[in-house]
Amino acid sequence: MNAPDHSAIRLTQFAHGGGCGCKIAPAVLQDFLSGVPASLVPPDLLVGTETSDDAAVYRLNDHQAIVATTDFFTPIVDDPHDFGAIAATNALSDIYAMGATPLFALALVGMPVDKLPGGAIRAILAGGSEVCRRAGIPIAGGHTIDSAEPIYGLAAIGVVDPARLKRNGGARPGDLLVLGKPLGIGLYSAAIKRDRLAEDGYRDMIACTTQLNTPGVALGGLPGVHALTDVTGFGLLGHLLEMCQASELAARIDFGAVPKLPLAAAFARDGSVTGASGRNWASYGHSVTLAPAIARSERDLLTDPQTSGGLLVACAADERSEVLEIFAREGFAEARVIGRFDRGVPGIHVS
Repeated sequence: MNAPDHSAIRLTQFAHGGGCGCKIAPAVLQDFLSGVPASLVPPDLLVGTETSDDAAVYRLNDHQAIVATTDFFTPIVDDPHDFGAIAATNALSDIYAMGATPLFALALVGMPVDKLPGGAIRAILAGGSEVCRRAGIPIAGGHTIDSAEPIYGLAAIGVVDPARLKRNGGARPGDLLVLGKPLGIGLYSAAIKRDRLAEDGYRDMIACTTQLNTPGVALGGLPGVHALTDVTGFGLLGHLLEMCQASELAARIDFGAVPKLPLAAAFARDGSVTGASGRNWASYGHSVTLAPAIARSERDLLTDPQTSGGLLVACAADERSEVLEIFAREGFAEARVIGRFDRGVPGIHVS
């Protein structure tokens, strides 16, 4: 039997934004959270909301801690199966970013059931299921609602030895910054909406966004890896700034060393950017210093919202080879050293 044809369906037309680009801007989110009473912080809650880390971590005993996270969004691509796969990969990334191993997931599903055909919805669920199968975990349940826009994601549960836990804070002066995936996903998604992304570019985008951040497990075992996060909706600068603030350090980035998807720079120069890029800069640009040679389009790349982006690693200089070898072994050929941490007021300098 031939596979069902969903080519006439454009999922992105059902949503006002897409992927991690529809996250609430950092400054707006901080304003919302400022009025929320502090929650209980029991001694065994190793990671909560204090540094905007990737997942919550609760210690069960000396050698086991539960890692819990959730992530969901509206369509970033038109193909239903690809949308489901990207959303699931992105949700599991937060588990890997803690140095943890995923155990199982619950599906979070909101669909305009009167607008989307059942076959398209099944394809979204199948895409997520296949990614979880690749990760070696089941989707053990979930929750569904009838919503105005398609929404899909996972609540993911993992496990980690507290001794291997990696937070987004803890970087040390002189640590190198390693980025695991190239930037440009938000730019590619904007190009899709403008019918400007050719088939080869789309293949590059899907390959990047559905590549599980499995190196996080091995990185969790390296003493020289001092901090770890993943780059998603706030862009490289936003998530690096969270690392700076959590570590009470400054960071420097060499823009030329940052890996980029093949068409990303051209799309940025042409203005094919998402609205989230500008909102990101408005939220944290005051903490970033750009060298005079950095063009507006290059700034847009650094603030580009990444959906299922790469791991961002802070490691000792003598751990560089081992970190890059872990990435290479897991198939992350574009992992690069892009900068370093220094003493100073938390902030970023880009040259």
